Amino acid sequence: MRSKILGVLVLVLMIANLYMIFVFAPNEATMGVIQRIFYFHLPFGVSSYLSAYLLGFASIMYLIKHDLKWDRLGASAGEMGILFTSMSIMSGALWAKPVWGIWWTWDARLTLQFLLGLIFLSYLMLRAYLPEREKKAALGAVFGILAMVDVPFNYLSIRWWRTQHPQPVILGGGLDWDMWKVMMVSFCAFAALYAYLLDRRMAIARVEEEVEYLEHAILAHD
Repeated sequence: MRSKILGVLVLVLMIANLYMIFVFAPNEATMGVIQRIFYFHLPFGVSSYLSAYLLGFASIMYLIKHDLKWDRLGASAGEMGILFTSMSIMSGALWAKPVWGIWWTWDARLTLQFLLGLIFLSYLMLRAYLPEREKKAALGAVFGILAMVDVPFNYLSIRWWRTQHPQPVILGGGLDWDMWKVMMVSFCAFAALYAYLLDRRMAIARVEEEVEYLEHAILAHD
C-alpha cells in the first residue's frame, strides 16, 4: 500500500515538475534554455549526498548493533548513491559543455563528486565479491563511513577553493523568485522519487535475504 501511494505521488509530482521546468520557469538571462538542466542537476547532487549520509548512518549502526537490517539499508542506499551520483555527473557534463566549453575539469567540486562515486562503487564491488554476509557488512561499513565523510568537503569546496563552479545561488540569494518555485517543486518531486526507489529496493533486499536463507537451509539439509 505504501509503495502504491508513493508511486502515485511520484507520478503527480513529476508531471507538475516537468511543467514547471519546461513551461513555467523563465529563461536565464546568460545561459538561456540550457540552464533548465539546473532543476535536474541539483536534486541529483542532493540525492547523492543523502545516499552517502544514509549509507554512513546505516554503517555506523551496523557496527554498533550488528543487526543485518542496518546492512540492508546501507546496501540499498549505496545503490541509490551510485545512481544519483552518476546522474549528477552526467547532467553536470551536459550543462558544462555549452556553458564552460568543456565536458569535465578537475576542480575541487567535480573531483570530490567523482571520488564519492568511486566510494559508492567500491562499496558495491566489495559486497559483490565477499560471500560471507557478516564480513561483507563489516568491511562494507568502512566505505559507508568514507562516503559520509566526503560530503561536507564536497559541499563546502566551492566556498573553500576557487573552482569552475559558481558560488551558491540557492543559499546565496542569487535565484529569481520564479526559479525558486520551480526548484522547490523539483526538490519535492525527486524526494518522492528517492523515497519510492529506496522503499522498493529495501523490499527486494528482504526477498533476497529470504532466498539466501532458504538456499543455505536446503544445502545444509542435503
